[in-house]
Amino acid sequence: MNIVALIPARMGSSRFPGKPMAEIMGKPMIGHVYERVTKCQLLTKTVVATCDKVIFDYIESIGGQAVMTSDTHDRATDRCAEALSKIEHQDGIAYDIVVMVQGDEPMTVAEMITEAVEPMLKDETIKVVNLLAEIKEIEEFEDHNCIKVVCNQSSNALYFSREPIPIMSKNHKNQMSKQVCVIPFRREFLLEYNRLEPTPLEIAESVDMLRVLEHGMNVHMVPTKHETHAVDTYDDLEKVERLMISAQK
Repeated sequence: MNIVALIPARMGSSRFPGKPMAEIMGKPMIGHVYERVTKCQLLTKTVVATCDKVIFDYIESIGGQAVMTSDTHDRATDRCAEALSKIEHQDGIAYDIVVMVQGDEPMTVAEMITEAVEPMLKDETIKVVNLLAEIKEIEEFEDHNCIKVVCNQSSNALYFSREPIPIMSKNHKNQMSKQVCVIPFRREFLLEYNRLEPTPLEIAESVDMLRVLEHGMNVHMVPTKHETHAVDTYDDLEKVERLMISAQK
């Protein structure tokens, strides 16, 4: 199979302007993500999708590949759909699976991409996968930037929210879980997603996957064995840098 990883990244984050180029251990965050993703042996290629020339130029400077996209996209998934069209035109092939890896996931390791893609290789009915990780701290559970998720008995998502879900009580403690933005799509489904109208809950929560659920389709969730933390704020950047330094010791 031809499998491409797309890393959407833009400088205009409202919570953390310039985030992709913020340094971790002396290297821009987008550089860490790109280099880690390229280590996955399942991938045919890895490309950064951006609307900012500073990101494009940096990726090219380290020998990587980037593609310029429109600056009008509200959703990372829509940016990836545009990037895929351009890459396929350049390469003259149609990719089978497109793995979206958010540019603010610098703790991503190659094995996480394998975890997410393997169920699609075994089951042709799975159209999109998200990784799922356990939330271990109540602070993260209550953090608006952390996207919580609840699943059904078939490991498909029931709902994604920035609010703390499911409810915690003294008599019943549900597992707290979060979305990890390593998200493989089948090619046709990514293009279908791009054609679907944005949905009310997707807009309210600012979560791409809710467009899938609201249109009546499944998002398959796969637990990851690896610890990971996204960078949404300056405090997250410092925390992730500490964790990455500790992991090297």
